[in-house]
Amino acid sequence: MALSARTPSRPDLLPVVIGGDIGGYALARQLHDATGQRVTLLSPSPIEAIALSSYIDVIHQDSRDEPGMVARLRELVAGRAERSAVVIGNRDSTAQFLIAHRNELEPEYVVPFPSAEAMNALSDKVAFAEACAEQGLRTPRQVVVDCSELADGDPQIDIPFPLVGKAAVGADWDAVEFPGQRKIYFIDTPEELASLWSDLRSAGYQSTFLIQERIPGEDDAMRSVTAYMASNGEMTMIGSARVLLEDHTPTLIGNPVAMITEPFPELWEGAEKLLTSVGYRGFANFDVKIDPRGGDPVYFELNPRIGRNSFYMSAAGVNPMVVMIRDLIDGRPGPRREAEKEVLYSLLPRHLVLHQVDDPALRRRVLRLAARAVDPLLDPAERSLRRRLLVSAQKLNHDRKFHRYHPRPLRLRLR
Repeated sequence: MALSARTPSRPDLLPVVIGGDIGGYALARQLHDATGQRVTLLSPSPIEAIALSSYIDVIHQDSRDEPGMVARLRELVAGRAERSAVVIGNRDSTAQFLIAHRNELEPEYVVPFPSAEAMNALSDKVAFAEACAEQGLRTPRQVVVDCSELADGDPQIDIPFPLVGKAAVGADWDAVEFPGQRKIYFIDTPEELASLWSDLRSAGYQSTFLIQERIPGEDDAMRSVTAYMASNGEMTMIGSARVLLEDHTPTLIGNPVAMITEPFPELWEGAEKLLTSVGYRGFANFDVKIDPRGGDPVYFELNPRIGRNSFYMSAAGVNPMVVMIRDLIDGRPGPRREAEKEVLYSLLPRHLVLHQVDDPALRRRVLRLAARAVDPLLDPAERSLRRRLLVSAQKLNHDRKFHRYHPRPLRLRLR
């Protein structure tokens, strides 16, 4: 699908991305579209789609070496004017790093992230639930577990099975690694719960962990909301998407891989109330699930960053980087932009989406939108044939992953 024309060139700007995954590439693509400039990307081992890009300059930098990362970022802007560079990333740990070192990076860089106080008020899932309750927004029932106390025995959980387990603070979870680690745990039995506590104890995980009620519903009950709160405190960008399918591989479970963009005004209103209540600035991404038992939205979490699938906003007509640059670089925060265009956003081949989606109405929408579907990795500006072949092969590789982790019976016909 051909997206809108690129904005005029901004030779005054240096776009910098931290992170070498699909989310990092999406940010680089949107910054390239917004500025017309080459993008500098810092990562120790970027995916090949980044390494082979025609407009990304990769610097191999260990993101865990914070002093080294700060020094490298400072080196990139030596001699540059104030507010002449943008640095952004798409992991909780990167958000935490950039917020912690904001004073060392400004004034040459703009850092489109909230204050530490606003981040802590919403990105910690315990604090998030409290803030939602104050605004009348529903969250899953949960038990908060201090994992530093696991040595004293398994905690008591008074929520009926089935359950969901997840870290309360994403950056703390990013900092630990152990065999079988998952982003989200789906727990059906007491034995599975006991095994989880054993794994966390063995890994030495000391932070907060949540056990939540499992809200019923398949992947297509999920919604994604992406927002930008400008420097004047106003929401100047909002958009959303209906999830069709999520990744089901253990380390990426819960990440949407196919979505249809559409407005959800009720969710937009809830997001704006929540962000305004804590004086939030910068990008935010919400995960919300519609409870099929009554149709109520259940707010799962806020990511203090734009989100891995940020490109669905560009696909729906609003490049978030343009909104941010106008605010932080040009000092023109308004007017508000709403992403209302209906688009199929998918990292998967069409046949796999149709094979996996059960709802007949959604399948019809997929068929109607498929010819102009958007994949963030498939940028017409990329000139490398090797890269195009690689991305196409990786797209087809999702067949194998879904067959292993989320098998579906063979369909005899399309509905």
